[in-house]
Amino acid sequence: MSKIKTAIVGGRSGLGISNTRYLELLDGPTMTDSRHVAHANNITTALLLAAGTGIRLQPLTLTVPKCLTEVGGVPILERLVNNLKAQGFERLIVVIGHLGDHIQEFLQQHSDDMQIDYVINPDYRTSNNIYSLWLARHQIREPFLLVESDLVFETRMLDDMLQPDKMAISNILPWMKGTTVELGFERRITAFRRGSDRCDDAHQYKTVNLYSLSLNSWNKIEKRLHLYISEGRLSEYYEVVFGEMIADGSLSFDAVFFDAKRWYEIDTMADLRAAEDQFDRLRSIASRSLSVSEPAKSHA
Repeated sequence: MSKIKTAIVGGRSGLGISNTRYLELLDGPTMTDSRHVAHANNITTALLLAAGTGIRLQPLTLTVPKCLTEVGGVPILERLVNNLKAQGFERLIVVIGHLGDHIQEFLQQHSDDMQIDYVINPDYRTSNNIYSLWLARHQIREPFLLVESDLVFETRMLDDMLQPDKMAISNILPWMKGTTVELGFERRITAFRRGSDRCDDAHQYKTVNLYSLSLNSWNKIEKRLHLYISEGRLSEYYEVVFGEMIADGSLSFDAVFFDAKRWYEIDTMADLRAAEDQFDRLRSIASRSLSVSEPAKSHA
C-alpha cells in the first residue's frame, strides 16, 4: 500500500485563505497496531508547529531548524516522534518554514509507518504561531494534540493527554517564563495570564504548550482565529485566542500536571544547557535504578 504525504503551501490571499497543493507520493507499508484496540477513543493525530527561525538559539539555528537542535545528542524532533509512536499516534501534521526541507528529510528517515503531512508557512519570518495554526486548518479533520517544536519531555507524560480538551501545565520553577494559568473547580483552567498580566493573589501554573483538542473545540477556535487573521493580527500568539475564549466561556480545558523536573522548553542557549543537564541527571537516576534492581549473579 502507499502512504500519502502531503504538503500544504499557505499564502495570504484575501482574508488569509491559503492556496493548496499536494505534493509527493511515497511508497511504504501501513500497519494497525493491535494494542490500540482497547483505546479506540485515544487521539492519534498530532500537529507540530515548527516554522519559526529560532533566533534566540543562534548560531545553532542558522543551519538547523529549532526542532532538530540536539538535547543530549538527540534531536528534539526525534524525541517527540518516538514519544508519539510509543503512545500509538498514527499521523503527524507539521507546519514548516525556516529550513523546512531539513525537517522533511529528517522525518523521511525517522517516521517509520507514521503518516506525515506538511503545511508550509511562507510568512514564517513575519508571522507568529497563530498564523501557523491557522494555515493548518484544512488538514485537521479529527481530534488532535497540539505541540510546539521546542519541548522535551518523557513519553509517559502524554498518558493523560490522549483524550480531548486537556492542557498540560506545571508548577513554576525559576527558569520558566511566559504564560501562566489559574485553576478552578476540578482542575478546570479558568484564566490565562501573560507575563505582565499575572495576578499576585492567585496560585498560578506554567503552560507547557501542549494541548489536546476535540473537533468541537477546534471548530470554535478556528472561527476565532479567522477574526484575528482577517484583522491582520498575524504576529499574535495563539495563546491570546485561547485565553480570550477561556475568559468568555467558549473554550474549556482540564489540566494535566507535568512534573516540573521532567520537561523543558528550549528557547535559548542557556535553556539548552540546562535541559541537557536535567536529562543527564534523569538518565543517571534511571541507570542507577536499573543496576540496583538487577539480581545478583550466582557464583556457585
